[in-house]
Formats: sequence, structure tokens, C-alpha cells
Amino acid sequence: MSAPTAYVLLEDGARFDGLACGASASAVGEVVFTTSMSGYQEAMTDPSYAGQLLTFTYPQIGNYGVSGQAMESDRVHARAAIMRAAVDRDDAAAAEQGWLTWLTRNGIPAITDVDTRALVRHIRDRGAMRGGVFPATIRQDQAQALIEQEPDMTGRDLVRDVTPKQRLVLGEESDEVGRVRIAMIDTGVKRSIVRNLLKRGATIELHPCTAGADELLQNDPDAIFLANGPGDPGALDHIVGSVRELIGRRPVYGICLGHQLLCRAVGLATYKLPFGHHGANHPVKDLTSGRVEITSQNHGFAVLGPEGSRTIDRDEAVRWETDFGAAELTHINLYDRTVEGLALRDVQGATVQYHPEAGPGPNDALYLFDRFVNEIRTAA
Repeated sequence: MSAPTAYVLLEDGARFDGLACGASASAVGEVVFTTSMSGYQEAMTDPSYAGQLLTFTYPQIGNYGVSGQAMESDRVHARAAIMRAAVDRDDAAAAEQGWLTWLTRNGIPAITDVDTRALVRHIRDRGAMRGGVFPATIRQDQAQALIEQEPDMTGRDLVRDVTPKQRLVLGEESDEVGRVRIAMIDTGVKRSIVRNLLKRGATIELHPCTAGADELLQNDPDAIFLANGPGDPGALDHIVGSVRELIGRRPVYGICLGHQLLCRAVGLATYKLPFGHHGANHPVKDLTSGRVEITSQNHGFAVLGPEGSRTIDRDEAVRWETDFGAAELTHINLYDRTVEGLALRDVQGATVQYHPEAGPGPNDALYLFDRFVNEIRTAA
């Protein structure tokens, strides 16, 4: 490797040298890793990565360029990209520009030639932590001071940074018979989630995270949807309170952060995972069908099981008692036995922790959008 021109520094002092390949700037935040082999642009534009620096475990990143159709939101949300072998090709069929050119134009620092294997093993063993990407011209003690000024992810509300400022309605012009109306609390929804719901005959109202129950019910929606998003669900009591007022009045469904928020709204607790689930190869068992799906995931928090257990040791539809009746486990992560989905049995509602829309990732779980929309249509 050439003489290092940038480095990654973690809050515990671990340092990993490399070559700067993005914008000439530094970035601090929580350093996490994703195991996806593709979908690098989708990951960087996923609002769920707000406040985080993204390490790619797959070595070569950028080999098919970037394009407008791969955007999951209107901008880049991850604060930096950390890679082993970054390339800037723009000659793929759908490419509109090179990956590193795009990062630079968007003001995003990036680093390559990093020993990402060593970095990921460090995070896996010691947990996700604050860190930064810095030009080699910044002294390490200066970089350490910048990291220490960054708030910890636990207790952090990042949703207010990604939520829209006003309501937006999509699909309202359609006259499709049997169309359902969904009011969504937009905590950083991915475009692919919206596309999947529109494709299945939904009109979607996207509301700011500050919307109260009355505002969400104003146009008589058939269901409430809670989206993905960044940060700690334990810091979002203002949303949880609104959701509590809606449970039992309308069906409520949640994905990722939305899963955690609905669970907190019915009285369940969440906790921070050691290094989160980020990637497109997580096996999840659907206890309703018995199928095992390979899923796309991006979250740093999870829901506690019955009696406060962090894991569930059997593939059974165990139940919790909640403030709104029984909740039943519907999905379980086969890597670490954590809760991946549940259904409310005394009121209508269901959740999954992972991303059935993929973007990026496999399409094994797309059927869940059919399940959700059909349940909403039946109840309407």
C-alpha cells in the first residue's frame, strides 16, 4: 500500500490506516459493518444509517457505479464509507457515474485499502462504537477529541433529522378498485417500501414524526404503518405515545424501527445489540409458514422476549402479555435467536424487524407486503 493518507479511529483507540478516496473531510459517528455484497448505494442512502459510518465487509465496492434508480432516499445518510478495495467504474449498463466520484460530489468522506477484516472483527468482539474517518493530516489526539464529542447512539433521537417537514400523499390519483389508504409515520422510510405498498394498491400518506393520532386519523385511513429509521427507539416516546392512541382503532403494522416502536407502544422493551444486524444474508424463520428466508437487515436495537429474555431458544410461537392483550412471536433470527417479528392477537397489528423490501438484498420476504395489505383490505 502507498503511504496512508487517511485513517479510521475508534473510541477505544484502535486505528486502521488507508487511502482517502472520497470528499476531503472527516466524519464521526457510530462505526458499523454490513455484510451485503452489493447494494452499496442503497445502503448509503438508507435513512436508517443516519449518524453511522458504514464499513463494507465485501472487499470490492463500486464495481457497477451508481444510478438514480438505486437511491433509497433523496440524499446520502451514512456519514462515511470504509472499504478494502474501492473502485470508481462507471461503465456498467445502468451506471450514471462512478461510485467514488458520487461520494466526493456528495461531500462524503471515504477510505480504501483498510484492513476491513481486522476492523470488523474488532467491532464484532467489542461492539459497535463511536469512531471516525480522518485525513492523515489530523493528529490522532485531535481526532480522539472529535470522537468524544459525538453523542452515543443509545438514547439518541435521529428521526427528527430524516423525517419530512410536511405531509405528502402518494397514489391518491389512482381509481383502482379496492385501494386501501395507509397513514405512515415517516421516520425515514425507504423508497422501496413505498414502491411495494403502492404496487399492491395502497394510497400512502407520509406524515412527519411529530404527527399526533388525530392528524394521522384525519383522512380516515384503513391502517397505520410505521417505517424504518435511525437511532434508538427508546428515545422516541413522542412517537410511541401517538401509536398507543391508535392501537385497536386501526390496524398497525411496522418494519424495522417501526417494529420496535409498535412493540414499545404495547408495553414491550427494547435493548441495544452488541454490533447490530446489517446485511443481506440473515436467515429468519417464519413460524407461520415454517419457511426459512434469507433477509436484508439494518438495525442496532432489538425487542426483548418474554420475561425480559434477549434470545428465544425454541422455534415456537411463544406469547407475551402486553398492554393490549396477547402478542405472538411470528419470526425468529436463526443467527442469534433474537425476535424478528410478532403479531398482536387481541387487536390487529403485526411487525417484522427486517426489511422485506430488500433494497438491497434477496426477495424471499416480499410476500409480507401481500400479507399486510390483504389483512388491511379484509379489515377495511
